[in-house]
This record gives sequence, C-alpha cells and structure tokens, in this order.
Amino acid sequence: MKWKARILSTILVALLFVSPVSAEEPKLWKLQKVLASKKYVDLTHAFHPDIPHWKGFPVESVKDIYTYERGGFWAQEFTHVGQWGTHVDPPAHFHKGLRTVDELSLKEMILPLVVVDVHEKVAQNPDYVLSLADVKEWETRNGEIPQGAFVAMRTDWSKRWPDAAAMANKDEHGIAHYPGWSVESLRFLLQERRVVAIGHEPTDTDPGMSTSRNDYQAESYVLGTNHYQIELLTNLDGVPEKGALIICTFPKPLKGSGFPARAFAVVP
Repeated sequence: MKWKARILSTILVALLFVSPVSAEEPKLWKLQKVLASKKYVDLTHAFHPDIPHWKGFPVESVKDIYTYERGGFWAQEFTHVGQWGTHVDPPAHFHKGLRTVDELSLKEMILPLVVVDVHEKVAQNPDYVLSLADVKEWETRNGEIPQGAFVAMRTDWSKRWPDAAAMANKDEHGIAHYPGWSVESLRFLLQERRVVAIGHEPTDTDPGMSTSRNDYQAESYVLGTNHYQIELLTNLDGVPEKGALIICTFPKPLKGSGFPARAFAVVP
C-alpha cells in the first residue's frame, strides 16, 4: 500500500507542473477592457502662461533648465499658483483645518458624472445662476441624482477659452458677467443628494457679478462642507446628462491648497 501512496503522490506533483493555471481573466481586467471600449472625453484645458485665471493670481512662468543641447535631456521649471488652469480646490482652500489636496481619498476620484445643462439659459443671460429648479428639472428627466456623484454645471462658457477677456466678460464698469451656482442648489446637492464633488467651466463657483464684489459665498459653502470642486472644466457638451463616469486626477502636494488637475469622462 505504501508504494501505491508514493505513486499517487508522484502523479499529483506531476499534475501540478503540467496542468495549466486557470485561464479565467481577473474581473478588474475585464472591467478595464469594457472601459477601454468606450468613448473618452477630455474635460481639461492644457495650461500655459497666458491662460485665463482668477484676477488676483500672477501669471505662470515656464523656463527650460536643461535642454538636449545643454545637458542631454529636456527639463522645465513651472512656476504657478495651485489654482491654475483646470484645477482642484480642496476644502482647505477656503477653510483652515479642513482637507488639503493630499488628503482627498482615491475613492473620490472615480465617480458617476451628472451634467446639469443650462447652456441655453446662459446664452440668453450670462449672469445666469444655476437654481434648485434646474436640478429638479434634471431629476424629472433622469431620476434622482445618485449618492456619491460628481455634478457638473454645463454652461459652454469654456468655448470662450483661452480668451481671458471673453471669459471675464466685464462691462464698462469693470463688473464681470459669467454664470455660477446658487447656494440653494449646492445645499440640496451636498446635503440631500450627498454628492461627492461639483465642477464648472468658469473661473469661479460664484457668478461674476458676485465675485466682482469679492462675494464667494457659494465656493465657501462647497468647501466648507469638506467637499472638493474642479474649476475650469471643458468639453461638457460632449458628455450626456447621465450615465458617464468622471475620473479626476491630480498630483499629491503635501498640505496643498490646490493644484492643476486632469479630469476626463468615460462615456457609455
């Protein structure tokens, strides 16, 4: 009987070496193939020194510190504020003690994307403020906004990029005229629907007429709830009202008050 046991053991060992490992593909790899088959929409402007930016910020500077001819490789030095180009604003941008860029969690970076489209209203009135009624109209068409979503306001204001004067749209008195969010709509989204983040195409959360008075109550409200936002989005006209995913990525500066972001949508 011992020799039979030894033979069986030898056969089992041999089978371990010759039998193929399960060919079933890992589930996440399958998911990646599904995502790769979809349409991708870049929601990010390329940034450079002359782009539109908030009125109080200095312009970016870029210089070559090594070149192919001087050093054998190319390296650039970029000097700009954190809120430059399409960028992330963490809660600490307005509120001391709340989360900085490095403290935003990875699970907050891949989210269902909800696009509230008010671009036709903005075309009629550049001072348009997205209202709670606009959000309710979205839900009438599409169902309740899912918890954990990223809600973007589509205004088509990004079509004015990179013309800084057109983005600011100031009148003869120096008052800016561009669209923004109402605090009422943001309160509903963040408290009732429990969305993770919001985003928009203009330079600010608040409309231009408010920021011209240094009134940033809408942005202060969003960041004060310990949520983040992405400003200066683009190409929202290429994304459906519902059904897409948004991926928001950005570097991880320790205790960072903001940083340029790369955001894109995966469209079904």
